[in-house]
Amino acid sequence: MMMQPTRALLRPVPKEEHSAHTISQRLRTLKKIPPELIPLGIVLGIALGAAGYSISKKLMSDKTLRLTKSNRSDTFK
Repeated sequence: MMMQPTRALLRPVPKEEHSAHTISQRLRTLKKIPPELIPLGIVLGIALGAAGYSISKKLMSDKTLRLTKSNRSDTFK
Protein backbone atom coordinates (compact mmCIF):
# COMPACT_ATOMS: atom_id res chain seq x y z
CA MET A 1 0.00 0.00 0.00
CA MET A 2 1.44 3.29 -1.12
CA MET A 3 0.39 6.68 0.13
CA GLN A 4 -0.96 8.85 -2.69
CA PRO A 5 -2.19 12.46 -2.70
CA THR A 6 -5.90 12.91 -2.88
CA ARG A 7 -7.24 13.54 -6.35
CA ALA A 8 -9.91 16.01 -5.20
CA LEU A 9 -7.30 18.65 -4.40
CA LEU A 10 -5.79 18.45 -7.86
CA ARG A 11 -9.04 19.21 -9.75
CA PRO A 12 -10.48 22.70 -10.14
CA VAL A 13 -13.36 23.61 -7.86
CA PRO A 14 -16.71 23.13 -9.68
CA LYS A 15 -18.71 26.28 -10.18
CA GLU A 16 -21.87 26.49 -8.09
CA GLU A 17 -25.11 26.87 -9.97
CA HIS A 18 -26.48 29.27 -7.33
CA SER A 19 -23.61 31.75 -7.43
CA ALA A 20 -25.15 34.98 -8.69
CA HIS A 21 -22.86 37.92 -9.26
CA THR A 22 -25.27 40.77 -9.75
CA ILE A 23 -28.44 41.91 -8.07
CA SER A 24 -30.46 41.41 -11.25
CA GLN A 25 -29.31 37.79 -11.44
CA ARG A 26 -30.36 37.27 -7.83
CA LEU A 27 -33.75 38.86 -8.50
CA ARG A 28 -34.28 36.51 -11.43
CA THR A 29 -33.88 33.55 -9.09
CA LEU A 30 -36.85 34.83 -7.06
CA LYS A 31 -39.10 33.83 -9.95
CA LYS A 32 -38.36 30.21 -9.05
CA ILE A 33 -40.23 30.57 -5.73
CA PRO A 34 -43.55 28.74 -5.88
CA PRO A 35 -46.54 31.12 -5.71
CA GLU A 36 -48.00 29.14 -2.80
CA LEU A 37 -45.16 30.35 -0.56
CA ILE A 38 -45.69 34.07 -1.17
CA PRO A 39 -48.59 34.47 1.34
CA LEU A 40 -46.55 32.54 3.90
CA GLY A 41 -43.64 34.92 3.37
CA ILE A 42 -45.91 37.95 3.78
CA VAL A 43 -47.40 36.61 7.03
CA LEU A 44 -43.95 35.72 8.32
CA GLY A 45 -42.65 39.20 7.47
CA ILE A 46 -45.55 40.86 9.29
CA ALA A 47 -45.04 38.61 12.33
CA LEU A 48 -41.31 39.40 12.48
CA GLY A 49 -42.03 43.12 12.11
CA ALA A 50 -44.59 43.03 14.93
CA ALA A 51 -42.20 41.07 17.15
CA GLY A 52 -39.40 43.56 16.49
CA TYR A 53 -41.69 46.48 17.24
CA SER A 54 -42.93 44.86 20.46
CA ILE A 55 -39.51 44.00 21.83
CA SER A 56 -38.07 47.41 20.97
CA LYS A 57 -41.04 49.18 22.60
CA LYS A 58 -40.67 47.01 25.72
CA LEU A 59 -36.92 47.63 25.98
CA MET A 60 -37.29 51.39 25.48
CA SER A 61 -40.24 52.05 27.78
CA ASP A 62 -39.94 49.60 30.70
CA LYS A 63 -38.21 51.38 33.58
CA THR A 64 -38.28 48.32 35.86
CA LEU A 65 -36.30 46.19 33.41
CA ARG A 66 -33.02 45.08 34.99
CA LEU A 67 -30.22 45.67 32.50
CA THR A 68 -27.23 45.07 34.77
CA LYS A 69 -26.40 42.46 37.35
CA SER A 70 -27.49 43.56 40.80
CA ASN A 71 -25.00 43.66 43.64
CA ARG A 72 -25.65 40.73 46.05
CA SER A 73 -24.57 42.73 49.09
CA ASP A 74 -27.34 45.29 48.42
CA THR A 75 -30.07 42.66 48.23
CA PHE A 76 -29.35 41.01 51.61
CA LYS A 77 -29.22 44.16 53.76
